[in-house]
Amino acid sequence: MNYNIRGENLEVTPALKNYVEKKVSKLERYFDTTPVAEVHVKMQVQNSEHIIEVTVPMPQLLLRAEETHADMYAAIDLVVEKLERQIRKHKTKVNRKFRQDGSVKYMFKDNIEDLNQELVNGEFSNQEFPESEVDDYEIVRTKRFNLKPMDTEEAILQMDMLGHTFFVFSNAVNGDTNVVYRRRDGRYGLIEPE
Repeated sequence: MNYNIRGENLEVTPALKNYVEKKVSKLERYFDTTPVAEVHVKMQVQNSEHIIEVTVPMPQLLLRAEETHADMYAAIDLVVEKLERQIRKHKTKVNRKFRQDGSVKYMFKDNIEDLNQELVNGEFSNQEFPESEVDDYEIVRTKRFNLKPMDTEEAILQMDMLGHTFFVFSNAVNGDTNVVYRRRDGRYGLIEPE
């Protein structure tokens, strides 16, 4: 894996860089072969909070996690744990449904359960992995509505009026289905299809 580590309001020291690479490289043990991927790491400081965001785009899987902590090293540990949970979820849940060759299932080692036991007995023995991680996903509500054509600004206004953190709409300019959302920093984001 190649690492692209950058800091915002924070100098990325060699010690910090080495710590990130050492911790994130532990994810390689979940894969049959070392994934050829670019690991994007963004570290920043806002007020007294240290924020780390890790994104690992792979051909059939996108791993992404973000953590906030008062200490950057603790935030790194937490974000790696979150990525490990994502991998376990993909292996135990999603891949039950996709058994054909070339699916995400065949990226992971078959003995991932043994790795989980190692984690419980070894370095993460003081933590518990909730059983809810392997439970079925349950849809508790379905909502249907007409997508009104509007521009991005109107969609943001609608979202704010409703008090939601995201809003789905039909883009009046190109007719595509888009989503606007409120980011943690209070600004807005737009999701649109390629």
